[in-house]
Order: sequence, then C-alpha cells, then structure tokens
Amino acid sequence: MKRSELEHVIRAAGAITGSKNICVIGSQAILGFLTDPPAELVVSQEADIWPSDDPGKTDLIDGTIGELSPFHETFGYFAHGVGPETALLPANWKSRAVTICNPNTNGYTGICIHPLDIAISKLHAGRPKDHVYVRGMIDKKLVSALEIRQITEAEVFDAARRRVTDNLEIALR
Repeated sequence: MKRSELEHVIRAAGAITGSKNICVIGSQAILGFLTDPPAELVVSQEADIWPSDDPGKTDLIDGTIGELSPFHETFGYFAHGVGPETALLPANWKSRAVTICNPNTNGYTGICIHPLDIAISKLHAGRPKDHVYVRGMIDKKLVSALEIRQITEAEVFDAARRRVTDNLEIALR
C-alpha cells in the first residue's frame, strides 16, 4: 500500500460511515509517519481501520470497501473494519498517534498509531509474520528494542506484558 492509497481508504471510509475520524492500526499505520517507508513494511494491501466515533460501523466498512468488494477489485487494496479491541494498544497510544488530513482525505482524518504501538500490537499478536515485521522496523531503526521494552513496561497491562516481551525476543533472533 502507498500513502495515497491509505488516504483513499480514509476518504472512502469517512464518506461511507459519516465519521470524520478514522483510526488506522496495523502495519499500514506506518504510512502516517513515513510517506515512503521501506517496501517490506508496506506489502499488505489491507488497512485495518475503525471509525473513532462509531466502531460499530466496521461491518459497513467491510461490506463496501473490504476484501473482495468492488472497491478492492477496482483498486487492488481494501479496508478491513476492525474495532479498538482488535489489537493490544498501550495506554497512551493516542498521545503518540499522528493524523493524516489533507486534500486527498477530503476533510476526513486518519489517526495512525505510532510505530512503537504498531510493534507492540504485532508482538502481542505474535504470528511469524509479525515477528518479521517488527524485526524489519528495528533493522530500519524506526523503533528500538529498548523503546519497545520501556513502553511495554510502562503502559501494557500485566497479562499481556510477558507475551510482548517474549515475542520481542523471538523477533530479535
């Protein structure tokens, strides 16, 4: 996915749901921080999003601009409607998030989680592809293991902290 494609998803999701603010989590949130990130960090054709004022509209997103929709077939990328509970987000994620709001989003705002929060949520998920993604972020110096550990210790509840730190060790191998 490219930054312009994420902007298109934000614009479409806002128009469909009537929500001015669209939260972007998952790997493609990196496009809020880097307009031209390393290619290996933007291989997904899917943006995980939810309307911040009405997360219940995720089915509407999936049905209109989701996987296998005419939107997906036309443009080659799509939105996946998710909820705030989909990913482990550290307590202060909102304070680190950045927004995308420009003519390409047509007045809708994408709220993109910080690379550290992307890393922590991926480490909590713990899939092999998540380990690879986080390792790529560390190798490209977008985040550091020390920063991940610090935020995990300060902001991740006890039950998830161990899972994140264990998966960080796997990603660092």
